[in-house]
Amino acid sequence: MKEELRKEYFEKAFKLHNAGKIPEALNFYGKILKENPDDCEILNLVGISNMQQRNYDEAEKYVLKAISVKNVRYFYEILANIYYEQKLYKKALDTRLEEEKIFGLNFELAFGLGLIYKNLLDFENSEKYYLEALKLNPLSRDTYYNLANLYTLFHKPELAKDHYIKCIELNPEDREAKYFLGLTYFRLKDYEKGLPYFETRLCRETAINTEIVTYPKLIPESKIWRGEDISDKVLYTYYEAGFGDMIMFARYIPMLLKRCKKLVLKPQVELSQLFRENFPQVDVMDYFYEQNEFSFDVHIPFLSVPYALGLNTDEMFTGRDGYLKADSEKCKFYKKEFFNNDKFKIGIKWQGNTYYETGRVINVDAFSGLFGIKNVQVYSAQTFEGAEEFEKLASKYDIVDLSKSFKDFSYTAAAIENLDYVICNDTSLAHLAGAMNKPCAVLLPYNYNWRWHTDLTYCDWYKSVKLYPADKDESWNDVMERVIKDINP
Repeated sequence: MKEELRKEYFEKAFKLHNAGKIPEALNFYGKILKENPDDCEILNLVGISNMQQRNYDEAEKYVLKAISVKNVRYFYEILANIYYEQKLYKKALDTRLEEEKIFGLNFELAFGLGLIYKNLLDFENSEKYYLEALKLNPLSRDTYYNLANLYTLFHKPELAKDHYIKCIELNPEDREAKYFLGLTYFRLKDYEKGLPYFETRLCRETAINTEIVTYPKLIPESKIWRGEDISDKVLYTYYEAGFGDMIMFARYIPMLLKRCKKLVLKPQVELSQLFRENFPQVDVMDYFYEQNEFSFDVHIPFLSVPYALGLNTDEMFTGRDGYLKADSEKCKFYKKEFFNNDKFKIGIKWQGNTYYETGRVINVDAFSGLFGIKNVQVYSAQTFEGAEEFEKLASKYDIVDLSKSFKDFSYTAAAIENLDYVICNDTSLAHLAGAMNKPCAVLLPYNYNWRWHTDLTYCDWYKSVKLYPADKDESWNDVMERVIKDINP
């Protein structure tokens, strides 16, 4: 193929490629390869095109051929990315180590190796290569950020804190680093320092914007409460994040009642009746009020309440002995329908909302050992996502399904009140059991949430909760064995 024609085809292909018109680009790349099947630049671009279309086998084939024609560092990076996108981390690692052997270490390679080793849970090598990347580029915000994440993953929050701070020094507007610095301070149980950074969280902004849509006149005309005197004012506070967060932070409602003339609370509708039963002085919404029938002076997203209250670290854990109760009539209903026996009653749940995190999902067969304990009756409190797993237990064991009776959390609370013990993953049920001072075992993954802090032998939030963290190489079945040993029916 004449150079002029190749140049014409290449320019057309590259323009189409950049515009996202990959099939059309591949057509022109193919014309070039038909005349020159060893054009390594085009072979690599065809590989990239197929990777972008998730045709990984084709992508691998073309990039390997490009490498066979000519050893180019960039080709190794693309090949490693093809494997990385498929989570074939060992193959990605081998590719990049071969690149290092041939071409030596540069910043991009050091950073890439740090990332791959992190996904392989190889802390030492991941740290080694990230630190090498920093030597090559001491001003790399992304390297400091990834190192901070690595230190968080491997339970080194002090080092994580230092590296998030470095990100912010490099970019004072780094909102993401500020947010995770806040969570790192929380993990270190330093809420005075962490709460201001926590205000940069995206869910706070989303919650406010949602309220602006609901109340386009009221929200812009009122101020966000920042801790000033509101003893003669109406405070409106509304949910953000998940059920567990709302239950955990409900401990501050009595404090809010002392600070304002009137408190209006909008939790998720599934929580409204439970909060209404426990906080009769609060105007608890189910959904929303009509704008022309509603008024307030100041408003605040619910997770910002501790910051506005100016709480110190010790005050964060108020209500550790419990602050929620179940409705007595609903408790009687559950006693009659489900719990009228003399057995030791254990409620279980294995899954919460997996939108943000899947590491907290427990495989249901891990609960099998419970059914061998003498004089125990097991109850499933699993609802919605994950409920389909119930049949795996019901087909083998005597287990009672409570989930279909849960109209909202006030019913869940009444069921919990009739239980002797709760075993669950890190989910809203754990917070509800703890808030009711009900004995509860919470199984935590190795990479656990910030709120459980660094001393996992003790639960700061709830006196009745015992934490069972998984070691790096432990399965859920292994963790459950420890729980079962501690059960005394």
